[in-house]
Amino acid sequence: MTLPKLSTPTYELVVPSTNKKIKYRPFLVKEEKILLLAMETEDENQMANAVKTILSNCIQTPRFKIDSLALFDIEYIFLNIRGKSVGETVDLKITCPDDEVTTVDIQIDLDEITVEKQEDHSNIIKMNDDVSVVMKYPSMDLFIKNNMSDGKSSDVDDVFEIASMCIDQIVDGEEVYEASNSSKKEINEFLEGMDTKQFLKVQKFFETMPKLSHTVSVTNPTTKVTSEVVIEGLASFF
Repeated sequence: MTLPKLSTPTYELVVPSTNKKIKYRPFLVKEEKILLLAMETEDENQMANAVKTILSNCIQTPRFKIDSLALFDIEYIFLNIRGKSVGETVDLKITCPDDEVTTVDIQIDLDEITVEKQEDHSNIIKMNDDVSVVMKYPSMDLFIKNNMSDGKSSDVDDVFEIASMCIDQIVDGEEVYEASNSSKKEINEFLEGMDTKQFLKVQKFFETMPKLSHTVSVTNPTTKVTSEVVIEGLASFF
């Protein structure tokens, strides 16, 4: 005898980077197990793979490409799925900034967490009067790869490596060059040809790009000092 299948509700949300709606369902026990096992390993690669597996299973919009999502898209979508799956609040321990020792228990409503977008941020970087660079946001795979490096590279090296993979187009007057049609060597030579001010504009793109963020007010029970604490990134909400 075939057992009945339990129905699950479907929800909608807007993807931050595209402003397009997608449909999703809560994750099931089998998917929660995937997440818990990955969390136990404390391995970033396994965590990333678990999140992507859960997103692939839970997003109901046909032909939706997970790999094309920016990191902040993935974090935002996953947090919404998590909220509809196991509860729309999360309990966290926050270390008080004034003494950096005392911890405070707080509860956060996941519906209040948004992707923060800075007004001065743009994915179009004007290099000079003629040349502009159109950037794309780093994916989770690229983020994990960069953060799982051997630690020997400098911050400039890291930004340079990510920048070379995040250039989407180079516009020179009326001419548009697709980065996908250029070799890595050609892209690297283009970056190396920038002066310091131009490369700082590229760094600013990454520094100001949208991110999952929430600000909370905490009062240290020992010192009675109240501080604002900014919580950023998906891992901070678990």
